Amino acid sequence: MIVLKAAQEKVLGALQAVSGIVERRHTLPILANVLIRKTGSQVELTSSDLEIQVRTTAEFDGDASNFATTVGARKLIDILRSLPADQTVTLSAAQNKLTLQGGKSRFTLQTLPADDFPLVQEAADFGPVFSVPQKTLKTLINQVHFAMAVHDIRYYLNGILFVAEGKSLTLVATDGHRLALAQANLDVEIPKQEVILPRKTVLELQRLLKDDKEDKDNAPIEMRFAGNQAKFSFSGMEFVTKLVEGKFPDYNRVIPKNHKNHVTLGRAPLLASLQRAAILTSEKFKGVRVNIEPGVLRIASSNAEQEEAKEELEIDYNGDAIEIGFNVTYLMDALANMSVEMVKLELQDTNSSALFTVPEQAGFKYVVMPMRI
Repeated sequence: MIVLKAAQEKVLGALQAVSGIVERRHTLPILANVLIRKTGSQVELTSSDLEIQVRTTAEFDGDASNFATTVGARKLIDILRSLPADQTVTLSAAQNKLTLQGGKSRFTLQTLPADDFPLVQEAADFGPVFSVPQKTLKTLINQVHFAMAVHDIRYYLNGILFVAEGKSLTLVATDGHRLALAQANLDVEIPKQEVILPRKTVLELQRLLKDDKEDKDNAPIEMRFAGNQAKFSFSGMEFVTKLVEGKFPDYNRVIPKNHKNHVTLGRAPLLASLQRAAILTSEKFKGVRVNIEPGVLRIASSNAEQEEAKEELEIDYNGDAIEIGFNVTYLMDALANMSVEMVKLELQDTNSSALFTVPEQAGFKYVVMPMRI
């Protein structure tokens, strides 16, 4: 029976959309598979890791009857990638095996029964649907994702806080040393909802969402939150994920107010200076000293071999002279994930957190703690 017949790039695109969450090693072998469910000409592809489930539906040629099976996702993708993009490929099923044919190439793959595939049980109490353009959400994620913690025992930091309230959507990420906040306005009023999305979900959404270049028609993403689940629908995809339980820190208390010293300077020159200074920091100790005084900003780094780097930037600044230490990676992460020309740096003194903002984006704030050098 012919399950589907289409150009290689169409089949590969649908498979790649759902297979980002598939783990190579798993306690349940079937979770390395993708569930293929055919209803007439519609083929539904589903992947799961028990906490996240991604599904997409596409129309393909093939036999009209209904059919379902599961097959190794990575193998199927690797085979498709090795075939020419414009080649027509056929996937057919017989005796618990799937055969993929393209040109003179033929691959026979082992399958596991569709009934054994563990689908995520969807929550019954999803809240109201609200939507934002895909590129808006992608931009927000891009502005904060780097500040998420990685494998922190404070598990609620290993993800992003989503706060939807009134006409605003706010995303916040922190690892305890720095905090990034980005905010966008919505077209509709929504009741307050606050959830923490897991790190893996955030990175997968970032991969799947379309940005300005791909999203010409400003396609929306629909979101719904339940007590322990979130559901996203966009571009023919359905994405269900478990939420992180726990109380996210009060981010408003962390953001400095009324710092008296501030300077606006070019993002690219500052990033380039920091990248050069970072070359002479050691693997374990990523500290740089930043000196700011009227007219000039100096960056200095050194290492155990007594090597030194010094950088100077001319700035328009008339505030206090301040010397402050930072983890250079934290500064570079923030600057590298912005696409603006100018950034504003606000400082109080040597021991207070620094605040980065963007002059033309009122909704973005990045707080970084100082370090002793």
